[in-house]
Amino acid sequence: MESWLKISWVLCIFGFLREIRPSEPYHAEILMSDWYHVTQEEINRSVYPVGTYSYLALQIFVFLITDFLRYKPVIVANALTGILVWSTLLWTTTLTGLQVVEVFYGFYQAAEVAYYAYIYAKVDKQYYPLVTSYTRSAMFLGKLVGGLLAQLMIGMQWMVYRQLYIISITSQVLALLWSFGLPKVEKSLYFHNQSLDTKSEAATIENGSNKTEETVAKPSPATKPSVQALQLLWSHFHSAYTNPMVLQWSLWYAMILAGFLQISTYMQVVWKSYNEPTIAWNGAVDAALTALSAIFSLLAGYFPARRLKTRTSFLTIAFVCVLEGGCILLSSWTSNIYYSYLGYVLFGGLFAFAITVASSELASSLVEDSFALVFGFNTFVALLLQCILTFVVVSENVNLDLNVFEQFTVYAFYYMVIGTVYFIIALLQCAWSCVIGPKTNKEVVN
Repeated sequence: MESWLKISWVLCIFGFLREIRPSEPYHAEILMSDWYHVTQEEINRSVYPVGTYSYLALQIFVFLITDFLRYKPVIVANALTGILVWSTLLWTTTLTGLQVVEVFYGFYQAAEVAYYAYIYAKVDKQYYPLVTSYTRSAMFLGKLVGGLLAQLMIGMQWMVYRQLYIISITSQVLALLWSFGLPKVEKSLYFHNQSLDTKSEAATIENGSNKTEETVAKPSPATKPSVQALQLLWSHFHSAYTNPMVLQWSLWYAMILAGFLQISTYMQVVWKSYNEPTIAWNGAVDAALTALSAIFSLLAGYFPARRLKTRTSFLTIAFVCVLEGGCILLSSWTSNIYYSYLGYVLFGGLFAFAITVASSELASSLVEDSFALVFGFNTFVALLLQCILTFVVVSENVNLDLNVFEQFTVYAFYYMVIGTVYFIIALLQCAWSCVIGPKTNKEVVN
């Protein structure tokens, strides 16, 4: 087995173990139980928003630290934080305790970037498509197992909801132990880029043939890597976001990700408002969503977005966004919880298709090796949008006083407005081409 494949499998096993968190599909169900001294309103407005704001605050910081520490320490810290989060949930019972947990959960989410970035520093660029597929598939599989395990434990009444935390802690402990076996990374993209050091030394020697030995020597390690890293960061950032195609797909990526994060965070609060089933099917729904997402992600790989004209791709974006909005309405306007389950699963599948297409187009539009930077910044923008949605729709500061079903109506129209805007852009482009086309033909004839 080739070394790149060995490293991929080692990392994939970590990702698989990390995602086996059967307590996740029932998180709201557990928090709103008698064990915790909080109400549904407090969970909705005072607990979950803390996690959203923490994720935003830590995301850029964690991205830079990940590169500086060369990935593996952050992967280990990610598993340690997972143990801390779910262990704390076992003994804390207060609103303040849950808010502290949400801060650590924000780091847990932000540190996921180390998992995705690690493999790009360990394998050659020719293997990027394969290792990307492997690492994402491993996390899908872990999430699928977690959802099925949760439903089995609850459906067979082998565990009560809160005991699912024990399995989540165990999986994080196993992930931590496995993470120690990850090979060290000798270089990173920005702070430990050996190729930059070599180029810098060569340039210094070439530009000063009469320089003394001290002048030719490398600058202090305390200053040189950070300066070079910032210069390279800015160079990659400027090159990427002055590219119209990168801007187009980045904007869509950030907007749909913001909506998905918001909806997946609060969907369980909607289901908790129904009182129909004696057994909550959240675990099975989570497993179904994961399976459908994997299928739709695979189908997206065959979607010829890059071969479509710009206005056609805009129409595709518009159509998908409107469908997503419709699925959200189905999940929140119905009086039958099973239709709500269906709407959420379909929404998740459409999101997986959309985010995969956007990711693929972004990667193909980038010139430099700035994949991690662009996706990290796009995620930051998505989190910023999510925080705005949280502040305006969920928090009490704006005084909209919307219940959870009304909040989801806003999210549905958020997607529909995005789809409408892209549809209008496509129409304007079509009209413009119709106007410009005849003029161009006349000039050719003349």
